[in-house]
This record gives sequence, C-alpha cells and structure tokens, in this order.
Amino acid sequence: MSRFRDLLKLASAAVIILQTGNALPAEPDLYVRATGSVDSFVATESPIARQGVLDNIGSGGAKVSGAASGLVIASPSKTNPDYFYTWSRDSALTTKALVDLYLAGDTSLELTIQNYIVAQAKLQTVSNPSGSLSTGGLGEPKFNSDGSAFTGAWGRPQRDGPALRATAIIAYAKQLIANGETDTVNSVLWPIIQNDLSYVMQYWNQTGFDLWEEVNGSSFFTLSAQHRALTEGGALATQLGKSCAGCSAIAPQILCFTQTFWNGQWIISNINTNTYRTGKDVNSILSSIQTFDPEAKCDDTTFQPCSSKALANHKQVVDSFRSIYELNSGIGSGGAVAIGRYAEDVYQGGNPWYLGTLAAAEQLYDALYQWNKQGSITIDGTSLSFFQAIYSGAATGTYSSGSSTYSSITAAVKTYADGFMANVEKYTPSGGNLAEQYSRSNGSPLSAVDLTWSYAAFLTAVSRRNSVVPASWGETSASAIPSSCYATSTTGPYTTPTATTWPSGTSTASCSATPTSLSITFDSYTTTTVGTDVYISGSIPELGSWDTSKAVKLSADKYTSSAPLWYVTVDVGREGFEYKYFKNTAGSIVWESDPNRSFPGATGCEGSVTVDDTWR
Repeated sequence: MSRFRDLLKLASAAVIILQTGNALPAEPDLYVRATGSVDSFVATESPIARQGVLDNIGSGGAKVSGAASGLVIASPSKTNPDYFYTWSRDSALTTKALVDLYLAGDTSLELTIQNYIVAQAKLQTVSNPSGSLSTGGLGEPKFNSDGSAFTGAWGRPQRDGPALRATAIIAYAKQLIANGETDTVNSVLWPIIQNDLSYVMQYWNQTGFDLWEEVNGSSFFTLSAQHRALTEGGALATQLGKSCAGCSAIAPQILCFTQTFWNGQWIISNINTNTYRTGKDVNSILSSIQTFDPEAKCDDTTFQPCSSKALANHKQVVDSFRSIYELNSGIGSGGAVAIGRYAEDVYQGGNPWYLGTLAAAEQLYDALYQWNKQGSITIDGTSLSFFQAIYSGAATGTYSSGSSTYSSITAAVKTYADGFMANVEKYTPSGGNLAEQYSRSNGSPLSAVDLTWSYAAFLTAVSRRNSVVPASWGETSASAIPSSCYATSTTGPYTTPTATTWPSGTSTASCSATPTSLSITFDSYTTTTVGTDVYISGSIPELGSWDTSKAVKLSADKYTSSAPLWYVTVDVGREGFEYKYFKNTAGSIVWESDPNRSFPGATGCEGSVTVDDTWR
C-alpha cells in the first residue's frame, strides 16, 4: 500500500527519511482513553472507522470531493504523499469488509456496495499502461479519482487486485442469489467476476509487484488471494450454470506453489526476486486473515490463522519489530508491540502501520474462533515457541476445550491479541483518525491521513474480536496438495461488462410489502460540556429544512466520557437527503465543518437503519 515506487529505491535512505518531514505533522497530544479498556476503545472507534471508510468513497464521501461514484479513494491526502487515487487492491479489501458488515446486518451499506460494483464494471474497460481488458489491463494497480487511467511511472503490474475484487463481489453475489436475484448476478456481477477469474488463470504464474508496490517477483499474498478467488469463483460458476473449468484445474496448482514460500520457520513473503530482506513481512499475516475460513480446521496447507505454520510465522514477524522501534522498547517477549511492514522498511522513515498492528490482532482473534469451533488446540514443534512466549506452561499436545489448559491458553492468546489493539488505541489521536503510519519513536501519526485501509482493518479486527466472521469460501474442499504440481494457465474468456448502472428495483431482500417510510437512528459521537446540546438539521421537513429553529434535538442519556454518544430516531421518507449537526450553547450555534452529510435513501425492504457519525 506504500506508494514507494520501485524507481524510488534508487534514492538513498537518507533522502527517504528526510521526506518524512513533509508528511503528516506530528501530533503530540494523543488521545489517552482514560479507562485503558480495549472494550471502550472499540465502542468509541468503531463508528469513527466506519464513517472514515464512507467519507473516502465517491461521489458522496465527505473527504473525497470530485471522486467518481463508487470509487474507493485510498486517502484524502494529495501531497507528500499523494494517495488521492483508487487502488484495485485497497478498494477490494475495503469493499469486502463492507460486504461482511452488510451481511452481518448493516443494511444501509448496500447502495455503497452496488456503486462499487458498477464502478468496477467501468474500470475494467479502461485501457491503461498494463494493457486493455483482454491484454493484461486488469493488473493495473491504480486509477485516477475520476476513473481515468493513471499513466505515470509505477510498479506494475500488480496481480492481486483482480482476485481480491472477485472475492468481494462473490460475497455479495451469494446473498443476491439466496434472495432470488440470480438474474442480477448473471447480468451485472458475473461478467466482472469472470474477467477477474480469467486474468488470474492466465497470469498467476507470472511475476508482478507485491502489495507494497516495491518488489517484482512472486508474492505469497497475491497467490493466496488467487487460490481463494478461483476456489469460490468455480463454485459460483457451478451454481449459476456457467463454465470455469480452469478454476478447478489451476487452483490446486497455485496452492502447491504457495507451499514453497515456507522455509521451515516462517513464510518468505516474496520469492523469485533479488532483495536483501529476510522475507519476514506483515503481508504474510495479512494473507492468513484474508484467506481465513470459519469452517476450516487449522490447516497448514492454506496457512489458516490457527495453523502451526501461521502461528510460528506470526511470532517471527512480530519479533522482527521488537528491537527496531523505540516505541517497542521495554516490552517483553510475550507482549504485543507496534508492527510495521517489514524490518528493513525505509519508506517515510520505516514506521509501524496501523493496519499491520491490527492484522497481528486479527489473526489471533481468527485463531480463537477456529479453536473454539473445533473444540481443541494442538501444539506441535512448529508452533511451540509461539505458545511458550505468551504462556509459560505450554507444551506439545492436544488440549480439549473442556480442560483448564485450554482455558489458560485461549485466555493468554486473547490478552495478547487485545494487546495489539491497545497499542493502536495508545497511538490513535483524540479524534480517532487513523493515518497510514505512526512514528517509530513517539507514536505520532505519519504519512497519509485518514487511510481507508487503516479504517477497514480496524473494522475487520473488531468483527473477529466479536466472533462475527465471514461466510466460508470453500477451504475445506480446496486444501489438498495435488500429487503432481506444474505450471499451467488458460486464456480468457474476457467479456466487456455492459451493465454500468444498477438495475432498478433490485436488492438482496425479499419484500412482502415495501415500507413507505424509514426510521433512522442518528448516532453522533460528539464531545460536549455541560450546557451544550446537539441538534440535527437537514434538507427535508422532518429535519427542519435547514431552519435551526425546527431542527431536531438529540439525546445524551447514554453519553459517557469514553463514548460521547448523542442520538435520536426520526421517521422520514425513503428518498435521499442531506443533513448536518450543530451545537447549541445558550442560543449560540456552531455547525460542524463542511461539506453536508448525505443519506442515500432506502435501498431495500428495511424499515429502520442506524447511521453512525462523528462530529467534525
């Protein structure tokens, strides 16, 4: 995700470090949550992170004015660094997080998901420096915020984007099918998915740049994503009565190739490349959480989060950061620390990344879910050092869920995982904004502000902490290594997506009767002092038609210092509208900053929704 192009590696480390001074200014007044409770942090930060994602999505995102509809912008930052683009990888990972939230009950996200799908249909047809639709163009890493091709020098191609996009759209397609919208899947979603699957099948065994856009070689993260995409893509094709013969033929070969990244102690994140690195890289942890399957056992072949190899790798990656950051000084071998990309990193000075530290937590939450589901933990020689670092009594063996040892181990792992969350809490500013990085010396935010991937990483880590997990992608039928492994590929088919608008009248819900109104609960996290009230005003009569004397007052009866919640429930029509909050102190009105917020309107059968906002 760092925009540190391969060309820039010719610059000296000294020059790169000097660039840090042009990044996000240090913020010494960090948000110290008084309780020190991860639960409190999660409650406060969750709506901020959710809104942080939505604010960076065009065209209605509050922080990305001018971005085309449905495009997920990496960050509002336009200088030092300029991240005001849409990256295929970041967008897909973010949208998959939103799809999972939608499937878990956050129905107001559906229009955002649909807009993303329509935007991707358009992007697939944009010729770019990597090629056209059928000649490699799907491997183009990023596009301008208006959806046009970015033609500057860059590390291209990057081959993870198509696989990740297919996975995000397939997750939504399954829900559409379950609710009788198979025609929409066939006409709108399948052409996009099929193109991405075709790209994976044609190019999986060719080198490309890794997710950090720096190393040209074979990437463990990319291949893991491709294996998953072909597995679930093949299953979807069968369900739709389509053909994807290459999916079932090539997926096992990709899985076979991923085994070569394991060196006996950790995952070498990039091979077939000339680098000076150890290969210990947080992208291997990101791989495990991206291919996490809640129905899977602790399979080493797919490096499931609870597998011995994934846990051993977790320890190796985490330990590689213990001594290089001043921030981690004095933290023992069993304590959670700040995590960056890889120890040799020099981009922006080489600092911890919020998404890296969150990923370290998320893998452990995933593992806890898998152990609880299968009812046991097995410690072997590969994973022993991981367990011994956090539980001194750990020994090889299998421990059932009813045993005291199992309880002690899982408690230790939960505490360890929460330690990474607490690290993020400690170095999150008072407003809850998550940048790309935080300083290795004092923890102040650095580099791009309001990084979309940082917010998405927080949301997925919290979901897994709460045992809210995505649907299975079919790992249990795709974890066997073939007896004969070889490089094979297929070409095509590629089809130009023609549905560049969403069909009217479609949603994932089956309505017996569509409600005529919508009950919206507005949650606004706004810090106030005694004597100040919070109101909401908007463009519709129910919110006073921008007349402050007719605005709706919010309630503070659930307000606490750690979760400053003001809320109100308002019955409105089902059309979209604009709104904004203001504070009223003895008749003195202070509006929150521009632009106006927007609600897109009802998209399905829902009769009520909750909108989470944070004062700005």
